[in-house]
Amino acid sequence: MQTVHDRNVTNQFGPRANAYVESAVHSQGEDLERLGKITEGVAPAHALDLGCGGGHVAYAMARHAKKVTASDLSDEMLAAVATTAKSKGLGNIETVQTSAEKLPFADATFDMLGCRYSAHHWQDVDAGFREARRVSKRGATAVFIDVYAPAKPLLDTHLQSIELLRDTSHVRDYSISEWTDKLDCAGFAVNALRTWRLRMDFPVWIARMATPQLLADAIRALQQAAPAEIRDHFAIEPDGSFMLDMVMLETMAA
Repeated sequence: MQTVHDRNVTNQFGPRANAYVESAVHSQGEDLERLGKITEGVAPAHALDLGCGGGHVAYAMARHAKKVTASDLSDEMLAAVATTAKSKGLGNIETVQTSAEKLPFADATFDMLGCRYSAHHWQDVDAGFREARRVSKRGATAVFIDVYAPAKPLLDTHLQSIELLRDTSHVRDYSISEWTDKLDCAGFAVNALRTWRLRMDFPVWIARMATPQLLADAIRALQQAAPAEIRDHFAIEPDGSFMLDMVMLETMAA
């Protein structure tokens, strides 16, 4: 049975499935290219795209894996992924509806796992990481990619506020220290860590989630009232476009 939070996530993302399949931010990037190269090196028999969203991790892995399972809370998102996989000629992708915190897979099912732009939606991220480790074989490669929160409380508070106003299913963007600590506690050893910045075009960012105008206006009010330190860090532009901090953690299931 889905929790209230799970229903909020599915209600937020289900109707916007095609927007996430087609999103340039989600469908492109050096991180996806890197993930493809990692998958090519691993050549997994069975890989998991955990919290697949528009399925871009699954598409990247499917070219080098024997089989890929794409999991997500939203049936509508999974239907879009299945349709897109078929159009790409990727017949080795299957879809499974599930929350990250309670995966319906046996222990040590997967020899590779990818998780991109998903963990900040999980109500219990620690449980999600424990489940990710449980279903991964010992020594399996696991790659996690997401927005990360700045260490300074002032910057962190601004980031969480605009994220929640834009998408009410948002839980938290974690700092790099939180990411590494949580992964370590779950049983993943971080082998490499890469960071970069990604520009969010404000009108596109808002439209992709169909954020109500009242909440979009609240985000703009926060941006306009922000002190210089916030405006400088996020490189806030006159139209509200800004920069996000991104991290890619390449890990191994210990």
